[in-house]
Amino acid sequence: MSTKIKVRGFHIDVYQHVNNGRYMEFLEEARWEFMGSSGFAQKIADLGLSMVVVNTNINYRRPAVLHDVLNVSVKVIRIGGKSAMFEQVVTRETDGEPEVIVDATVTFCVMDPVAEKAVPLEGEIRAILEEVAQ
Repeated sequence: MSTKIKVRGFHIDVYQHVNNGRYMEFLEEARWEFMGSSGFAQKIADLGLSMVVVNTNINYRRPAVLHDVLNVSVKVIRIGGKSAMFEQVVTRETDGEPEVIVDATVTFCVMDPVAEKAVPLEGEIRAILEEVAQ
């Protein structure tokens, strides 16, 4: 699944390219779109749980500039005992070929907001994650 984001003036820093901090927002926007369109967010909320990002590793490959149209992909690549991981790639088309701008892995857990603890990714929760990982 991917989300398109057009680079606007407020995304640009004094060096005339997208500020590194903005990519975190682009990644988050795509994850929200993914969670909403896949039904993940609603299914987890229906269980009284929430998703929390616990780690992000990001590689900045190329600069993006004003008016670029970026595609931000999201996919679940790993489901562990108490955490899972998204792989996200930001690309733009250059001469008809996708060019990688940023790639990242984002580790998250599913939390019980009352207990303020991560819950094991088993049973119904694991089934939900496996379903959206396909």
